[in-house]
Amino acid sequence: MDFDLTEREALYRDRVRAFIESEIRPRMDDYKSQLASGERWQPLPLIEELKPKAKAAGLWNLFMPPGHALAHVDESFEFEGTQLTNLEYALCAEEMGRILWSAEVFNCSAPDTGNMEVLHRYGTAEQKERWLRPLMNGEIRSAFLMTEPAVASSDATNIQCEIRRDGDDYVINGRKWWSSGAGDPRCKVAIVMGKTDPEARRHQQQSMVLMPLDAPGVTVERALTVYGYDDAPHGHMEIALDNVRVPAANMLLGEGRGFEIAQGRLGPGRIHHCMRTIGAAEEALEAMVKRLQSRTAFGKRLSEHSVWEQRVAQARIDIEMSRLLCLKAADMMDKAGNKAARQEIAMIKVQAPNMALRIIDDAVQAHGGAGVSQDFNLAASWAGIRTLRLADGPDEVHNRSIALMEFARHAPEG
Repeated sequence: MDFDLTEREALYRDRVRAFIESEIRPRMDDYKSQLASGERWQPLPLIEELKPKAKAAGLWNLFMPPGHALAHVDESFEFEGTQLTNLEYALCAEEMGRILWSAEVFNCSAPDTGNMEVLHRYGTAEQKERWLRPLMNGEIRSAFLMTEPAVASSDATNIQCEIRRDGDDYVINGRKWWSSGAGDPRCKVAIVMGKTDPEARRHQQQSMVLMPLDAPGVTVERALTVYGYDDAPHGHMEIALDNVRVPAANMLLGEGRGFEIAQGRLGPGRIHHCMRTIGAAEEALEAMVKRLQSRTAFGKRLSEHSVWEQRVAQARIDIEMSRLLCLKAADMMDKAGNKAARQEIAMIKVQAPNMALRIIDDAVQAHGGAGVSQDFNLAASWAGIRTLRLADGPDEVHNRSIALMEFARHAPEG
């Protein structure tokens, strides 16, 4: 087993790292200043300023696997960007995770990455021209409307949003929340999951349809906060859908194919989150170690107290183990496909956020009162990563999947 990076893997990781250190990290104060001033729900000039630089550097749309690896792909449509394997992208995403807002600079932020992959994989030529091309160019943003407030959406068969055929249209009725990205005025389209046939087999009742955000009947009712953070201008919105009409041509892949699309979308999306989470854990560990070596209590540096030696050591061990599992999952996705890697994806989806939360919490403790304040990024990082124990499936669902695969592997004979 060779753990050395290939020349291409190291090249793109190092280029992303260098861009972040030279162009993004020095602008952290500008980012905070722009967030704190002006209209809350407007794009930040800083990010729009940095995007052309990333594109010119060839660091744009890095998340999309090579076309030949995707089913249903129309090869006549050229995807604009550097197509990396999941393993190559894993290394880049870890670097982006150290400063979470940096992902948008590279046009690699959720939910756009997953939505672009869905459009590239399953969309018609017309759907790609209307929505995928401006998303690839970073001209618009998108949202993914799946979760609902009235049901336990961890079981997607509970989803009640109705998508009903009416002549040449589909009519959408329902309520969605945690519609991340819908607060941004550049958000022009959403992929909506709902039921087209409640009488069909359990996993063939749902479909996905493209819905313009400015369609009549779409009402963004409020922004939900994450431990008090509203994540503007991105946002996580609750949206009412009241007799929203969209052309029948907006259906993705066909009625009853919603679960199929969801599995194709969520596998890569889950691992992208995990890659960035490892970067956030590295950032927290670095902040913790620097703080421990710069502060004195009870006659010696904090780093010389044995409790901190144990915490730092455990943090390094946990990061290294998590990274190896993440890279293994990415490598399996490239070599054997997402389905073959489903247990590894589930394991890292549980492991990475829990690991990072422990390390960030220790980093907060090392910073004392400053750790929970706005003066450092630790509180916001903890809040954001805490949601990943729920997003794209809660821990309990993934643990159940892991256990069922293990039971099947060792099933009694006869």
